[in-house]
Amino acid sequence: MIYHQIRIALKPDAPDDKVQEALGLLRTLGDELDVVEFFVVGRDFGGEFHYGAMYAVKDIDAYRTYMYDPLHRRIDALGLPLAANMVSLDLTDDPDPGIGDKIAQVHSDRFADHPEIFSLIENIDSYEGSGLPTDDSKPA
Repeated sequence: MIYHQIRIALKPDAPDDKVQEALGLLRTLGDELDVVEFFVVGRDFGGEFHYGAMYAVKDIDAYRTYMYDPLHRRIDALGLPLAANMVSLDLTDDPDPGIGDKIAQVHSDRFADHPEIFSLIENIDSYEGSGLPTDDSKPA
């Protein structure tokens, strides 16, 4: 299994209706995407973040399907402009010693295939974790 998690601190001026719409779309993604085994979207406690989401998927193929789903790009377009800080994390019990590189490749491919996502994260004050673009996937 791969457990993909995001944690988000909102900009002070993030409109509540847009925040709630983004959270609703995060829930829809978990409800409707067949590759998601289980998920949670909700408030984040114990740190600087306001909200978080976690999606469990079976393997790297399911992970790629999740990352490339058109609803995921729609969530990025709506939600990333609301974020002041964000972290993307992946936890896995996959025994493949190359799984980390495969996860990184999915992100790299996604940024290369959808450069508009890169422009959205450029406007976030702090963006850390496994979902970062590599030098190879950044637009020229």
